[in-house]
Amino acid sequence: MRVALDLDAVLGDTRPLWDAWLEDAARRFRSIAELDPATLPDDRSEAARELDRWAERGIGDWRASLGRFAEDHAPVYLRPRAPVSAALRRLEAAGARIDVFTDAPEELARVALSQLGAARRVQALTTQPEDGAVVVRSPDQLARLEI
Repeated sequence: MRVALDLDAVLGDTRPLWDAWLEDAARRFRSIAELDPATLPDDRSEAARELDRWAERGIGDWRASLGRFAEDHAPVYLRPRAPVSAALRRLEAAGARIDVFTDAPEELARVALSQLGAARRVQALTTQPEDGAVVVRSPDQLARLEI
C-alpha cells in the first residue's frame, strides 16, 4: 500500500514557519532587494519562483537561508503529535510506503519532517501525491486508515 500524507494538514503546519522566514528575509535583505511577503502567491511553489527572481538581484541562495532559519526555529513552530507518530509507526510496521506531499520548498519540508519525527519513515517527499496512493489530508483520516 502507498500512502501520501499532506505534510501541513497531517503532520504539522509549516506555513507559520514559512511566514516567519519571509518576514525575517524581507527585513534582513531589504538593503539589497525589497521583498514584500504580502505580494507573494499563497502557493509556495509559485512563491519560490518569485523568490528565485528576487534572489537574482543580489540575495544569493535564499533556499539555504530558509533551511538555516527552519533548523533554528522549527522547535518553536512544530511539535510531534503522539497519535500521528503512532499511526506512522503502524503504517511502517505494516509495510506501507509513506510519501509526503507539500507545496513548501524542500529545504523547509525536510527540516519539518525531521522536527516532527517522521523523516526516517518517509520514502518520498513530493509536490503532489502519486497516482494510486491513498491520500490522507487530516490526522483523523490517518488514524482511521485501514491497512
